[in-house]
Amino acid sequence: MRAVLIPGDGIGPEVIDAARKVLEATGLPIEWEVYDVGEEAIRRYGTPLPDHVVEAIRRVGVALKGPVTTPIGFGFRSVNVLLRQKLDLYASVRPCKLYPGVVSRFDKVDIVVIRENTEDLYAGVEFEAGSPEAMRIIEMGNGRIRPDSAISIKAISRAGSERIARFAFDYAVKNGRRKVTAVTKANIMKITDGLFLSAARDVAKDYEGMVEYEEVLVDNLCMQLVRRPEDYDVLLLPNLYGDIVSDLCAGLIGGLGMAYGANFGDGIAIFEATHGSAPKYRGLNVVNPTAVILSGAMMLKYLGEEDAARRIEKAVSDVISEGKRVTYDLKGRRDDPEAAKTYEMAEEIARRVKG
Repeated sequence: MRAVLIPGDGIGPEVIDAARKVLEATGLPIEWEVYDVGEEAIRRYGTPLPDHVVEAIRRVGVALKGPVTTPIGFGFRSVNVLLRQKLDLYASVRPCKLYPGVVSRFDKVDIVVIRENTEDLYAGVEFEAGSPEAMRIIEMGNGRIRPDSAISIKAISRAGSERIARFAFDYAVKNGRRKVTAVTKANIMKITDGLFLSAARDVAKDYEGMVEYEEVLVDNLCMQLVRRPEDYDVLLLPNLYGDIVSDLCAGLIGGLGMAYGANFGDGIAIFEATHGSAPKYRGLNVVNPTAVILSGAMMLKYLGEEDAARRIEKAVSDVISEGKRVTYDLKGRRDDPEAAKTYEMAEEIARRVKG
């Protein structure tokens, strides 16, 4: 089988090497096409996302991607957002499952966050304060917007909302999940979030008797998640809320080092961890590789290699439950002298995958 491999920035190459080691331990003949994006791509090609990388992912159809640094407040826009837009990767799927041995305030968490990936505020349609576009929108606000405001457009479409809602219900049916919860702030944003909610309600009718459906406001959801996460199953959210809530859910299961996921389009999927590139840890080999390893297992399942994916998931679970060759975050203290390096934890998981 063939897959694109993107090492990424910061800790990306370390955790991607760890995942590759585990995936190859399954014995599957994986042929990798390796490409740079982000900072290394800027140095080599003058752009963080070269066209040939996008075309390679489109041609191959599957990619395993490391985290990529996104400058805050300046520089290029997110490579992740650009990939989702260029490849129409409209569905973000982030399972949040608590593994035995992980320190958490909870006994059981098993939530899947399904997030619309191409619309909302993340479409990146913004206007600087004082620009002609911003001033025209301010005039339309009839005094509700201050004249020195910068403007960001929140766009929610019927087609995009129905598409992600159907994806969430199909995912629930295929994976034996019991409930889909639509999450909005439709009590305040009655038109945009109201449209998303209306689309979810319409799609839910097609799945009556197969999957339970409910609705919750995003602020209430955040409060409920840290009280009773076991009440929730599949969460369906617009882009911005989904990004925030997925990180909240990661906190319930031990942190971003445990949070894996994928972005799906029609015939294309990119698998990646939820966490960022953590440049201050680059080269230290101390970061938990579990999220990228489980993203790789998710990729194998997508490719039909479910037995290999289960072997990886079991190996990860066994290593974490045993608690010996795991990184510092899974030890519970940063200065634990017995904490494993990134590659050491990966080697132990790979050894168990081989059997």
